[in-house]
Amino acid sequence: MTDTSSTEPTFAPPKKLAIIWIVFGLIGLIAAFALVIEKLHVLENPGDALSCDLNVFISCKSVMASWQSHILGFPNPIIGLMGFTIPIAVGFATLAGARMHEWFYRAMVAGFGMAFVFVLWLSTQSIFVINVLCPYCMVAWFGTIPLFWHTLLWAINQDIIEAPISWTNFLDAAYKRSWLLSAITEVLIAVVIAIHFWDSWPNTFRALFH
Repeated sequence: MTDTSSTEPTFAPPKKLAIIWIVFGLIGLIAAFALVIEKLHVLENPGDALSCDLNVFISCKSVMASWQSHILGFPNPIIGLMGFTIPIAVGFATLAGARMHEWFYRAMVAGFGMAFVFVLWLSTQSIFVINVLCPYCMVAWFGTIPLFWHTLLWAINQDIIEAPISWTNFLDAAYKRSWLLSAITEVLIAVVIAIHFWDSWPNTFRALFH
């Protein structure tokens, strides 16, 4: 029997991508850890306010009380604790010279893709349904979005993920501007937040500076 695994191509992501995995993985992991700590505090002291409870529309506690905060039957931050550990580990392994088979990076793209969709769903639920913003949740969103765009566009550029040939020029340009796509996504979410809560911002700023 032929050992096909030895003939499969392996890939060495650029150090820049490895650093992105580590940095934004750490950002997301810190946010998820903070949310877990706050959740434990709520369970032990249900009547206490949390460090991220600023007013009626900026409050981790209010979001934690919603069904959207435990969509799989347990708190969403637990998913983050597990998920954000992966890019950190892979990033350090890459800096150490590790090369993985393409199926591994496809799995990473799929995982980040599901996380990206989850973030878009959670953000719309938080803004339009719950009508409350969770600061730590938004930090986790901020960590997830670059992980998705940078990994996806790199995988397409390396032909790990196949794309139509007619899109080659566009995708090459997108790969060189991965930061721009990440920034556009985050700015769009920020604009939606700013507009939707427009009437609430003056009171929030007055409370912060007085």
